[in-house]
Amino acid sequence: MGVHYGISLASVRVVFFVWWHCSSVKSTTSELALAVEDAAEEQWYADRGNSEIHPSSDLVADGCLNEGATGYTLLILVAPRPRPPLPPEKRYKTIAQDGSITEPQLLPCWQDSLGNPMTDNTKEMEKAELFVSVVVPAFNEEDRLGGMLEEAVNYLERTYGKLAECQQDETLLNEVTKRQRTRRRKLDGGANGSANGSANRSADMPVRGWEILVVSDGSTDGTVETALAFAKDHQLSPHPKSHPGPWSTVVDADGVHTPAGTIRVITLTKNRGKGGAVTHGMRHVRGQYVIFADADGASRFEDLGKLVSACQRIEDVQSRGLAVGSRAHLVGSEAVVKRSKLRNFLMHSFHLILRILTPPATASIKDTQCGFKLFSRASLPYIIPYMHFEGWIFDVEMLMLAEFAGIPVAEVPVGWREVKGSKLNVVWDSLGMAWGLAILRMAWGFGVYRRT
Repeated sequence: MGVHYGISLASVRVVFFVWWHCSSVKSTTSELALAVEDAAEEQWYADRGNSEIHPSSDLVADGCLNEGATGYTLLILVAPRPRPPLPPEKRYKTIAQDGSITEPQLLPCWQDSLGNPMTDNTKEMEKAELFVSVVVPAFNEEDRLGGMLEEAVNYLERTYGKLAECQQDETLLNEVTKRQRTRRRKLDGGANGSANGSANRSADMPVRGWEILVVSDGSTDGTVETALAFAKDHQLSPHPKSHPGPWSTVVDADGVHTPAGTIRVITLTKNRGKGGAVTHGMRHVRGQYVIFADADGASRFEDLGKLVSACQRIEDVQSRGLAVGSRAHLVGSEAVVKRSKLRNFLMHSFHLILRILTPPATASIKDTQCGFKLFSRASLPYIIPYMHFEGWIFDVEMLMLAEFAGIPVAEVPVGWREVKGSKLNVVWDSLGMAWGLAILRMAWGFGVYRRT
């Protein structure tokens, strides 16, 4: 028993030393090799002075060392790294006052460097210029984008735009002030200073104004042209014709007139994936609240108001909050029941893996994959600069980062519908998501990804 205990202790000590050394330096193969060599040398001298350790412990330690180093190296190789944006991707096009398409203009950017995240002392962002920004990732969506934009601008302009009643400004401001006063009463004296600062910031925030950022993710069809044509139609005409989506047969209803420049189109030269397009767009928003919404229009856009209210209710003293649209209440609905047994099986299997591999708060979210999530502006510096995954699993990484930063999260039931034209391959994408989830958890757990 004594010999066996000595071998186990030596093995654990070696593996821990390699993990600690590798997580404290740049993750390169050459440095990893040096770490392995240093650990082996230290263990050799330690074994020489311990007569209770059987000589075969050297072989066991070497085996553990090699396996640990190999596994860590493989994790470094397979863990995704976001690519930096290309110069043309930092610009946008929109429609000018005269109806012409503008030359590419430089996007505002609150955090431009992917490799140099904000420190705790520099997470204060410039003030918002608008109440809400909408980021729409779009890959070959010329057939569905128009209908989604129609619903979005209808709600945005009537709720947060010039069509809203003038009294709305005062009403929203009073609601914000009331929430902040309630929050201050709940805090102790030591936190009152922060609460007062948060209340002042919220009182100064814009209560109207909106923008839509359509991020064409390397589209090869007419996605960009569709977005710009939509913006032109709704900007020039006081009573534009509406653009129905695949789910609607109404073609003669009037749309709403939109202000110039409210729809901005960003073109990614190379496809990055949905997560990459969302993250890129969220680095360039001007809103106090930021939501990303799928281009297919599957989520009911008018439920945005529910997300905003939920986010405002849970915001902490730093005005950080996240509201997640959820379809969990629809699991027993006719649309879900009619799905194939394979699709429902894969859905439940993914949720099981999610609960096993993610930290508690993230695991408690019933629907992590709904493409309708709202962030307060103050929460963005704690999430966006640290994003790595650009595929389907990026939602989970966002929620994990929010949990790591202590950002309050609310899950809100939203309306949803099946829309034809889905690009999801149920089997392969489900397997890819499970694989991505495992890599994501290990990369954060073993220090390949870090917040510093």
